[in-house]
Amino acid sequence: MKKRKAPHLVESIPGPNAEKYLAQNEAFVSGSLPHVYPLVVKKAQGCIVEDVDGNRYLDFASGIAVCSTGHCHPKVVEAIKSQTEKLIHICGADFYDPQYISLAERLAKLAPGDSPKKVFLGNSGAEAVEAALKLARYHTGRSHAIAFFGAFHGRTLGAVSLTASKPIYHKGFGPLLPSVTHAPYGYCYRCPYNLTHPECDLACVDYIENTLFAHTIDPTEVAAIFVEPIQGEGGYIVPPAGWLAKIRALCDRYGIMLVDDEVQAGIGRTGKMFAAEHWNVEPDIICSAKALGSGMPISAMIAKEEVMTWPPGAHGSTYGGNPVACAAAHATLDVIEEEGLTENATRVGGELVRKLQDLQKSSQLIGDVRGLGLMIGVELVTDTISKQRAKKEVEKVIQESFQRGLITLPCGPNTIRFAPPLNITVDEMNVAYDIFAEALAYVESEMSEALRDLTSSLHDVAVSPDQPPGTDRRSLNYRIRPSGNTGDLRSFWVRGQETLRTAG
Repeated sequence: MKKRKAPHLVESIPGPNAEKYLAQNEAFVSGSLPHVYPLVVKKAQGCIVEDVDGNRYLDFASGIAVCSTGHCHPKVVEAIKSQTEKLIHICGADFYDPQYISLAERLAKLAPGDSPKKVFLGNSGAEAVEAALKLARYHTGRSHAIAFFGAFHGRTLGAVSLTASKPIYHKGFGPLLPSVTHAPYGYCYRCPYNLTHPECDLACVDYIENTLFAHTIDPTEVAAIFVEPIQGEGGYIVPPAGWLAKIRALCDRYGIMLVDDEVQAGIGRTGKMFAAEHWNVEPDIICSAKALGSGMPISAMIAKEEVMTWPPGAHGSTYGGNPVACAAAHATLDVIEEEGLTENATRVGGELVRKLQDLQKSSQLIGDVRGLGLMIGVELVTDTISKQRAKKEVEKVIQESFQRGLITLPCGPNTIRFAPPLNITVDEMNVAYDIFAEALAYVESEMSEALRDLTSSLHDVAVSPDQPPGTDRRSLNYRIRPSGNTGDLRSFWVRGQETLRTAG
C-alpha cells in the first residue's frame, strides 16, 4: 500500500522549532494578527503543508482560498521564475507593460455578460473594493453605498466601512466612511423575518426598497450595492435562488451600480469562473483577488466599459499589476483551464457536501451544510431547534482537526469553512473528511461525557434527603430531561445547571 504523504505528524504541535518562532513573533510582530493555530510553515506543495518541525498537514484552507492551483504549482512557479529574469517592476500606471495589458484583456473576456469590459489591476482584494467604490461614486455622481450584514470587503477605510462581519473591524477606528448602510443578506438558515423560501418572495431584498428607500435613503443618492455572491467570512452563506437576480433588477430600476465582490468566491472556487454565473447575473463592477495569483499579490477591478469613465490620473497604483504577479495570474488561469479545475471543484465539492450532509444526520452539532463547488461551510449549533450558535465547539473542532493534521478555518460566528485547492483529489478529500468527522465525534463525545456527569449530579440532587418536604422529584427529573433531539444536548446542559442551582 502506498504510504500517505499527509497527514504525517512526527513531533508535538507546536514542536520545539515552532516554539522558537512563536516567541520571536510575540516579541516583534503586530498583535493585530489573530493566528488561528501555532502553525509555523516551512514549505508546501499541492495540498500538503509542512511545518518547521517536519509535521505535514492536509490544507483545506488554501491560505484563505488563495492557493487555487495548490501550493507551488510547477507551472505557476516556472512562470514566476521566468518573469523575474526579464522584468520585476516598471509601474503599470506610468508605463505600458505587456503582461498587464494581456491579463486585462483576458479577464475582460472571462467576466460574465456580453458587455465590453475594462480592467484595473491592484495588489489585494481591499484595493479592488476601494477602486470599485471610487469608480461607482465617480460614474454615478452619487455618494451612498449599501452592503450586507455579515459582509467582509476588506480592512482599509472604505472597504471596512462596507464590512459588517465582526465589530472588532470597526471598534476604535471611527468615524468610518459616511453614507454606508447595511441590509440583511439572503441567509435562509437564519432568516431575519422567520420566513421560508420561496414563499418569502425574497423579503430580504424587498427590505432595501420598501424600508430603506421608503424611510432613510433616497435611491437617487445610492451609487452602488456591494454584494458577495456567496458570503465569505460571514459564514460561507449561499443565497437562495433568485436573490442575486432580484438585486440586479433593483439596481437597474434606480440606476445603481451592482458591485460583485468575488474576492473569495471567484476564479473557479464555486465551479464557475465567477460565482455570479450560477445565477446568470452580469454585474456592473467585479472585484477579484485571492485565487487569481495562486499566492502572488494581485487583484482586479473589472467594470463595464460604459462604467469605466474616469479620466487619466483619477486612480492608480505603484505596484498593482506588477509583471511577476501578472505572470502568476496568467499561469493560474492556464492551469485552471487546462486541468479542468472548475469541473473538479464541482465534482469533488459535490461529493464532500453529500458526505457532510450524511454526517449531519447523526451529528449532535451540525445544523447546516451549504456550499457550491469547493466553497463549503458547516454551521455548528448546540440546539437544532433554537439554532443556538456553537461558537466554542467550532473552535474545539478546528483545533482537534489541526492536532490530527487537517487545516481548516472558521467563518462567521459558528461555521467551519472548507476551501481546499481546486485540484484536490477525491482521495485527499476523503482523508480530510475522515479527520473532520473524527474531530467532530471527539468534541461531541466530550459533550456527552459532561452531560453524563451532569445527569449523575442531578440524580444525587433528586435523591438527596436535604430536599424540602413535599419535593416532587419526578417533576425535578422532568424539568431537565433531554427531548431526544440529538441537537439539544447543550440546552439540556443549561437546563440541568439551572436545576442544580434551584435545588440547592
